[in-house]
Amino acid sequence: MMRILVLISGSGSNLQAILDHCASGKIAGEVVGVISNKADAYGLVRAKEAGVATSILAQQQFASREEYDAALLALMADYQPDLVVLAGFMRILSGDLVRHFAGRMINIHPSLLPKYQGLHTHQRAIDDGEREHGASVHFVTEELDGGPVILQARVPIFEGDTADEVAARVQAQEHSIYPLVVRWFCEGRLQMVDGAVQLDGTLLDPAGYACE
Repeated sequence: MMRILVLISGSGSNLQAILDHCASGKIAGEVVGVISNKADAYGLVRAKEAGVATSILAQQQFASREEYDAALLALMADYQPDLVVLAGFMRILSGDLVRHFAGRMINIHPSLLPKYQGLHTHQRAIDDGEREHGASVHFVTEELDGGPVILQARVPIFEGDTADEVAARVQAQEHSIYPLVVRWFCEGRLQMVDGAVQLDGTLLDPAGYACE
């Protein structure tokens, strides 16, 4: 059974979706730990209620990003993860850490990558007059929000929508596609090969898989 380590900074709603799928047997893996950089992250409560070990590593304890990431890497190694899942972990990771988990670390981003990398994606999409928005699950590489896309979900943007309304629509889709990608990985179906994504040995389109 695959060992899954989840990194969070906030409410942990995607963490909860993954925990639920593991508990129901839909994911052939176990969340063995949750690490947060914020002590008040509600995701820590979710983890404890599910009987999952938790750790807190606050950046204020360290003088530099490199020092923080070195400590984070050591902490992560203690959990011996097969897969690292970033679920709202609001830190940019150093190249050394990302390379250590190359092909074993995934993230979910609230946009249809490569559009709207970075923050405030929903408002930016509204401001640009987009009629469609969404979320992307991707492998993590050294390029911020630039790793190869595994799976996307699309949602409409309606006239008069607020950023909060679009965010809620996107988040509902995130709770479906993120556990699905974790399932694929735990079943040995998913790989990153030469900077691209393979599912069941088939190279995926740059926008990821879009048929399931």
